[in-house]
Amino acid sequence: MYTIDIIVRNTALPISVEKKEADEAENVYQQVLSAMNSPETKVLELTCEKQEGKKVAVVSDSIVATIISQKSGATATGRAAGFFSAATTE
Repeated sequence: MYTIDIIVRNTALPISVEKKEADEAENVYQQVLSAMNSPETKVLELTCEKQEGKKVAVVSDSIVATIISQKSGATATGRAAGFFSAATTE
C-alpha cells in the first residue's frame, strides 16, 4: 500500500489517500505536483483505495507539499512515520 500525503497551508494534519499499486500512487503524486506548479487555481479531487468511498477535494493553491511513501506495516505508536514526540523525565 502506498500513501500520498498532502500538506495544506494552515492545517496541522496532512490529507492522505492510499493506493495499492506503485504506478497509481506515482500518478496521483504527479497530479498533485502538476496542480501545485500550475498558475491557475483548480480543485483537485482524489480517491482512496483503502477506504472505499473516501474522497477528498483540495484547492491547488493551498497545497504546500506532498509526500509519497510505501506503507510497510503499522508503527508501534500508531503515528505516521517521520513524526515524533519528545518527553522529559524528572
